[in-house]
Amino acid sequence: MTPHVSDHPLVQDKLARLRDARTTSEDFRRLMAEVALLVGTEVLRGVRTRRTTVRTPLKAAPAVVLDQPLAFVAVLRAGLGMIPGLLELAPKASIGHIGLYRDERTLLPVQYYLRLPKNLGAHYVVLCDPMLATGGSASESLRILKAEGARRIVLLTLLASRRGLERIRRDHPDVRVFTAAVDPVLNDRGYIMPGLGDAGDRLFNT
Repeated sequence: MTPHVSDHPLVQDKLARLRDARTTSEDFRRLMAEVALLVGTEVLRGVRTRRTTVRTPLKAAPAVVLDQPLAFVAVLRAGLGMIPGLLELAPKASIGHIGLYRDERTLLPVQYYLRLPKNLGAHYVVLCDPMLATGGSASESLRILKAEGARRIVLLTLLASRRGLERIRRDHPDVRVFTAAVDPVLNDRGYIMPGLGDAGDRLFNT
């Protein structure tokens, strides 16, 4: 499935500042949330809706409302930085967490924590993983979500590599990816190039 790459001027401007090594952690947090909010409006186009009627101060009016619960699932740590922006859009959404770290030798994901909303199959699930590098962590997170019953899942990321997109396309062809940009290569440590550095470290100033 072809990824959705946002070309919105505000998204691209904020991404430029996220890439900038001079951006402080405080600004990095704010910018990450803002990009998640802006791209999130496109992500949430897929949520189920229903037609209804509401009464204005003057008369009844046709309306469309959400008809499906939302779940925002952060891949720890860096995925946490995307949740505030999404909650601005949908404050009633449930929040889940998947704890994975990447083995620096094998580059494979290792799970250490899992807490997800109940009845996940009824939800429209947005997996938040800001850096889609090798695709290993995102693919494993999607596998976990499906094993826990999720049926409608989209992946929201800030930056994707071509290799990571190909991994998701191969492992999870039913999952659409939304991102702000696609970078061409990974370095020998599996980091996106030119990328923006370690999103978790920059987010939490560690």
